[in-house]
Amino acid sequence: MTLHLEGMGIKTAWDLSRADPWTLRKKFSLVIEKTARELAGTPCLKLDEPDPPKQEICCSRMFGKRLTEIEPIKEAVATYMMRATEKLRAQQSLCKKIRVSIRTGMFNPEEAKYANGVLVELPYPTDDVRLITKAAVEAVDRIFRPGFKYSKAEVLLVNLCQKGEYTEDLFSTAQPIATEKVMGALDAINGKWGRGDDASCECPYRSRLGDAPGDDESELYDLD
Repeated sequence: MTLHLEGMGIKTAWDLSRADPWTLRKKFSLVIEKTARELAGTPCLKLDEPDPPKQEICCSRMFGKRLTEIEPIKEAVATYMMRATEKLRAQQSLCKKIRVSIRTGMFNPEEAKYANGVLVELPYPTDDVRLITKAAVEAVDRIFRPGFKYSKAEVLLVNLCQKGEYTEDLFSTAQPIATEKVMGALDAINGKWGRGDDASCECPYRSRLGDAPGDDESELYDLD
């Protein structure tokens, strides 16, 4: 292409900006034409706009097997919450409320059906995986019922806001400044070494449940 352009006397960007766009389109391509028009001051190429921050962040998966005990369900919820809070911090957001839900399989006529969820308000807008996970795991105690075979858990971060966008109550508790440094260090460790070590000392980095595919599904179930 360079030889062809030079043959038309186009050796610099200035030359390209002065060339006839239609001729460039016929001889080369639409991209070359648009490039020439851009150089001449006519906007043609659309720039990709960054995606706006999500208003809700969801993480849910089917378990690899039916679960009847509460502890492995708590482990799954903690793992899902870790993934959700990573996305929360990636978009520089804070979370004020979370929703945790669990359910049994819904299609086996021989299994008893149960689905429940609970909305939990956090003490202050936060991106602290330790605080959010603690609230989520405690929420499982409120909705778990023995005697059922559970197939799925879901965590949902709601009431999201960007840092600096919310107005703090003069007398309300705010996220400690040190938390941002701790979360930054945690994300740096995850980015370098990947998940696998319990760097937060609060939530497992890898579930031992053998989760089935289906991360980030957005479905919700009615509360009982």
